[in-house]
Amino acid sequence: MSLSPATTDPVFTLDKAYLAPEAASTCQAPPRPPYKLDLTEGFVDAVELSPVTPVDKQNDGSESPSVLSAIRRTQKTREKIQFVTLCWFVYLEGWNDGSNGPLLPRIQEVYGVGYAVVSLIFVFACVGFITGAVSNVILAERLGFGKVMVLGSLFQVVAYSIEASGPPFPVFIFAYFINGIGIALQNANSVGYIASIRENAEVKMGLFMAVYGAGALSSPLVATQFSHLPRWNLHYLTSLGIAISNTIALIIVFRLKPQRECLAEIGIVDVDNSTSEHSHLRQIFANKDVHLLAAFALLYVGAEVTVGGWIVTYIIDVRGGGPSSGYISTGFFSGLMAGRVVLLWFNEKIGERLALFIYAVLAIIFELIVWFVPSLVGDVVACLYRRVLPRWLLTGAIGWIAGVGQAGSALVPFIVGAIAQKSGIKTLQPILVGILGLMTALWALASRGSRRPD
Repeated sequence: MSLSPATTDPVFTLDKAYLAPEAASTCQAPPRPPYKLDLTEGFVDAVELSPVTPVDKQNDGSESPSVLSAIRRTQKTREKIQFVTLCWFVYLEGWNDGSNGPLLPRIQEVYGVGYAVVSLIFVFACVGFITGAVSNVILAERLGFGKVMVLGSLFQVVAYSIEASGPPFPVFIFAYFINGIGIALQNANSVGYIASIRENAEVKMGLFMAVYGAGALSSPLVATQFSHLPRWNLHYLTSLGIAISNTIALIIVFRLKPQRECLAEIGIVDVDNSTSEHSHLRQIFANKDVHLLAAFALLYVGAEVTVGGWIVTYIIDVRGGGPSSGYISTGFFSGLMAGRVVLLWFNEKIGERLALFIYAVLAIIFELIVWFVPSLVGDVVACLYRRVLPRWLLTGAIGWIAGVGQAGSALVPFIVGAIAQKSGIKTLQPILVGILGLMTALWALASRGSRRPD
């Protein structure tokens, strides 16, 4: 059969060179098109080795609503597990701080030391905390979140093991140095991790710090009982048990992974937004808000630990309190825990800046009336961290702020102890009032309209 030229459409014609001999002799074809598909050997191999997706499984790249819902439920469950694990650490931190008040008079009695010398407990804890906070800026970059958390927990295990043995006083206070390093490493990373969560982060931070209060209010109940026993140092075995369980939980939940991977498991992409050529350390120390918040934290933590640590001694020596005076620490830390939960809605309604001014004034007024004051400012400070500091500096910056803050936990109680050695523990009140006033002034400078760039 032959084709007439009139019925041959150039669009559908083939090159003569590509037709069979019998067809080529009867078809009129235009010149070969200028382009043709070049199937190289490598391309053919790639095609042959490429997997074929069944048609019924091909889609536009989006998951079905049911699959997305299941993934989100899994991420929510993991987020809750991670949050509870970090809360268990901060419970131990509160437990550690709440134990000091009831045990302080017994430590003075056993080791035969005065106010100034026993205050070295706070000093060594402070030096350890600052050491850990500064080291964390480097370790967090090199080792990652999961490994640093476990490392910090192991420091605490070692410290409590030493303290439980009832060693000589120099060794005993050195254990506080070791413990301070461990708490600082975990504190900076855990707070930075929770601050990186975008959904209800302020509420989670408030609950996180309320758990600290729960630990601080429960430990005096146990420490007071041990303070009456001949082997008072066995109280630290309870702390050791919590520390060991904390280490196990951190290993199981976070599996020594860096923060980016842990956040990815709960559906959060942790992107480094820093465009500066300076290191994280230089960026942190170049940020004036970091130093203002650090100075504020120094006074706030100092006032908190001073009240929690010295109130029992004050009640015994000045008010003539009996063996049950250690339970007063529980009253103080109960207020701390309740304020950080109950007042979350109030903080959000009126704003963190105004809220802290109100709390600071009330704290000063109550300090003039009674000796244990519910602490209401911790969750507000945590919210300010998120609003002022860049997200990529949170962990390192919070570590430094917490380290300086912990310096206050040693500096202020030590000053109180040194003054009390000469003038008596009755000087506690004017010192606290002055600290709270200065703290309020620093807050006015630190929270003045700053906003983080992300």
